[in-house]
This record gives sequence, C-alpha cells and structure tokens, in this order.
Amino acid sequence: MATDTDAITGGERPTDRDRTGNAVINWMESLSEAAYAYLLLIPAFALLTLIAFYPLISTFITSLREDQTRGAEPLGGFVGIDNYVDILTGNARLARQFLDVTVSGSFPFLEMGTPFLQQALFVTIAFAVISVIFETVIGFGQAYVLDQEFRGRRWVRVAIILPWAVPIVIQGMIFFLMFQPEVGFGSDLMQWLGIFGANPLADSQDAFIIILVADIWKSSAFMALLILAGLQSVDRSLYDVARVAGASPWQRFKMITLPLVMPALLVAMLFRTMDAMRVYGLIESTAGCTTVPSLTCLVVEAMFGGTRIYATAAAVAFATALVIGLIISLYVVFFRDTEGGLY
Repeated sequence: MATDTDAITGGERPTDRDRTGNAVINWMESLSEAAYAYLLLIPAFALLTLIAFYPLISTFITSLREDQTRGAEPLGGFVGIDNYVDILTGNARLARQFLDVTVSGSFPFLEMGTPFLQQALFVTIAFAVISVIFETVIGFGQAYVLDQEFRGRRWVRVAIILPWAVPIVIQGMIFFLMFQPEVGFGSDLMQWLGIFGANPLADSQDAFIIILVADIWKSSAFMALLILAGLQSVDRSLYDVARVAGASPWQRFKMITLPLVMPALLVAMLFRTMDAMRVYGLIESTAGCTTVPSLTCLVVEAMFGGTRIYATAAAVAFATALVIGLIISLYVVFFRDTEGGLY
C-alpha cells in the first residue's frame, strides 16, 4: 500500500535530501506563531546588522583610539574612553561655537560649559522638542482638515504636501535669501517689528528661530501624511453611533478620533524626532554650523574641518547615536500601549 511519502516522491524510496526537507517542514509546522514570526524576521535582522549595527560598532571601535594629526596613519593607539572623557570635560579639540545658553557650573565628572553639553546637545534637543511639538499640532490640524469631504480637497492636499517635496538645500537657500539683509524682505520686516536684529542669520538666537520655522514649514506636511493615514483607518460608523448617542464634536474627537489615531501619531512623532536629532543640512545651508551648532555639526566639523581628529569625531557620532537610542527607548517605554490605554 502506497504511503504518503511514496505519493510525494512518485513511488520511489525517499532520499536523504527528501527526509531532510520533510524534517524541516515538520519542524516549521510545529513552531508557535511567535516563533514562526521571529523565524521570518531573521533575514531582516541579518540585513539590519550588516547595514546598521556593523557601522555603529566600527564607529565605537574607532572612538577608542587616539587622534593622529601627523603622519600617514589617521588613527593612533588604543586610549579607551579617553575621547569621551575629553568631550564631556571640555578638553576635546572641538570647534568653539558662538551660542551661549548661560549654563554654568560643573559636576564631579561633567563640565556643563563644554561645546558638547552646553551648545551642541542643548541646541539639538531643543530643536527636536520644539519642532516636533509644533509639527505634530500643525500636522494633526492639516490631516484633520484633509480627512473631511469638501470641494477642492485635492488641491488643498497638493498645497499642504508641496513643502515636503522641496529639497533641504533649496529650503535652506530660500530662508537664507529671505532673511539676508538688503536681499530678502524677512530681515527688514522682523527688524521693523523688533523681533530680530539687523543681521539675524549671524545671531545664534535669531538664526535658531529661523531654522525652526523653516523645519516646521517643511516637515509639518510629513506629519500630516502619516496622521491622515491613521484618520482614514477609523471606522466611520463609530461617529454615526456617537452622534445618535448625543456626543458633541469635542467628545467624538476625544473618545474616538484621538485614541484610534494615537498609534499613527506616535509613529509619526518617533520618525520626526529621530530626523530632527540628526539635523545638519538645513542648519548648514541657512545659517551655518558656527552660528547654530548641533551634534551632527560637531561630527562634520571634527571629521572634515582640517584637524584630522577622526577618533574624536567617531566619539561624538557614537554619543549622538546613544542619545537618539535613548529617546527611542523612552518612546517605546512610555508609549508602548497605543490602543487607547493613554486615555
């Protein structure tokens, strides 16, 4: 009597290859859903390790070596965490920036007046927090409008999305020319209103505000697109039930819209936060890194500023990655329940 194996192999005796294949199939079928999902993710994890973790580990190894400013070799011997100590205590040969956030004092290990802590880190975190808050609010408003049915909605979508299509360098040049004295109208207008000085792009505080406005103008459209996708996934029948129950528009928004769109909203905020923490092109093309420093500016200046402090640049880059990783971890820990559990 023919067995199942005979039916599969056409009546022939199964070979070692057939037995191995059947064993693998049986093993995969015996896996739980979670284990099977992790099995399918192995190729993605391998690719992520190749393109993300390997450069990160290589950067960390480079940061543990000494800067070699002379000779043919770009790096010296192993120095451990000395580069990180120099960065945090102000002994690293990083370019001094113009921004003064009036932070003074020191701790047993950290000197708060260093370019890394007082200026670059402060500017980067302040930029990320302020820009993401405004972009979330504005993007949510834009998405809420685009989610409604009205005449000409297609053209409104194009107008909202258009700034996102502008390249960063072009965006920076637009605002550079807009606030360039004797060239753009922004400088004279803001000076007449008493908000900016005569040359705002040369002033750190004024330039910081200009860069913030430029980023909000462009990136709010990105937030709107992601939030709009979440809004359009909401079941419309829920609003009909709420209207029948006598719920006001604010109650419908608070009890239906906001909880159900929260997953998409948090994903959008996470993406924008990571992007804002890496800001460089907008700063360099608008006011320059010497006027408005950032963590990425320190990396670029240390790497390509002509001093050949590659190990220090690697230390700043790895520290920047740690800061971004910490922020991602905070998102994961505090917003892990996104199915309405926050409300």
